[in-house]
Amino acid sequence: MNSKHLIELNNRKRKLLTEENERYYSDMLLYIRLQFRLSEQASEEILMELLDHLLEGQKEGKTARDIFGDDPKAYADEIIRQLPNEKIRSTVPFITGLILNLIGWFFMIRGAIIGIAKPFTDVNESFYIIPTTIIVSVIAIEIGFMVWYIFHFIKSSLFTEKEEKKWKDNLKVGGMSVVTMGLVVVIAYFLPKFGPILTITWYVSLLAGGAIWLIGRFVEKRA
Repeated sequence: MNSKHLIELNNRKRKLLTEENERYYSDMLLYIRLQFRLSEQASEEILMELLDHLLEGQKEGKTARDIFGDDPKAYADEIIRQLPNEKIRSTVPFITGLILNLIGWFFMIRGAIIGIAKPFTDVNESFYIIPTTIIVSVIAIEIGFMVWYIFHFIKSSLFTEKEEKKWKDNLKVGGMSVVTMGLVVVIAYFLPKFGPILTITWYVSLLAGGAIWLIGRFVEKRA
């Protein structure tokens, strides 16, 4: 059974857990799944084994703490140490797909905005290649950073009942989002316009973006 089917089966079986056991198990599940260096197939297989073991124990009146102990993070860390890493040939297509998706969305959004505005105002369909590449690269880096930042706080919020800490984490993520968006605006405003100019009409931008996005989706699925 591949990882996709294991995830679907896990989602169905998890509904059979009691509220307490589901909360305990879900924290371990998220913690393990957020270790992106691990083999997805191996991770989902061990998560299914843990779930089946928990469901069997639940039938006997046991709780997740009775089965796995009072320190789920330590238990999960021990499992993580035994799991293999994802193969490079699986991660490269995934990252490539994400980059192509970002480029595709950039051109689609650009084409849509120009296409909507063009009937009402004079729109310049030309852009400077180098400054635009710099801005898109900054956005890509910031998206990657924000994804890491959010996942970091998700992991830090697991295995805890402290609502105050979760509230502070949400505030930090929101503040960092504002800072990163502001940085893009500042760079775009002060970055000098130089280098070669490229003219792409709105409909070409829309079609090219859609094609690049589809290629990105195809590459991701091959991962």
